[in-house]
Amino acid sequence: MLRTGVVGDYDATKPTHLATDAAIAHASERLGLSCETTWLATDEISSRGLDMLAGFDGLIIAPGSPYRSCDGALAAIEHARVRDIPLLGTCGGFQHVVLEFARNVLGFGDAEHAEYDPYASKLFITPLTCSVAGQTMTVHIEAGSRAARAYRQPTAVEQYYCNFGLNLEYLNDLEIGGLQVTGTDQNGEPRILELADRRFFVATLFVPQTSSTTNSPHPLIVAFVVAAGAD
Repeated sequence: MLRTGVVGDYDATKPTHLATDAAIAHASERLGLSCETTWLATDEISSRGLDMLAGFDGLIIAPGSPYRSCDGALAAIEHARVRDIPLLGTCGGFQHVVLEFARNVLGFGDAEHAEYDPYASKLFITPLTCSVAGQTMTVHIEAGSRAARAYRQPTAVEQYYCNFGLNLEYLNDLEIGGLQVTGTDQNGEPRILELADRRFFVATLFVPQTSSTTNSPHPLIVAFVVAAGAD
């Protein structure tokens, strides 16, 4: 039995949350795997500790920020990164992957997300100049990347739900630290990030779950489930 933990504050009225459960099921069924999916509330992770994350084969950092506990989300991301547990962060998950990496790898202890503290001195996540919420846009995928191996094509059309993204002032710091941009929009702005030295550690500003179907599971979700199911 494959165990997948979804870090986020579940809300049955959010289409992206319903799509997350469905996308994991689509991928698991395509691969012939039995998968148990458990939602892990960020405030419970913060209050109860990392024992909540024990035993999961992979973690998805769900859309839906601001989370009830930013610290809980960041603790889960750090847990996966340090222990090389397959991780996929989408939308808000992308934003918090950036924040965790900035604080715990690059050493920017005061790195912040404008949704939580718009007046912070080091905003790694800021409002997008042009909101992409509700848009469907083309993503250009870097050859040889983990994303490219999943998609098996140089471009993909994906759906967005967010108003915040990476502050490009810090892009060079992230890339020097090892968090690589492997997908961009038509303006060259980051839409997929990866840590190449992990089994699977991918973050997307778009929400791949929403375009997954039973007959056509999303390739990134499939790649995540494959990594989570590997010995």
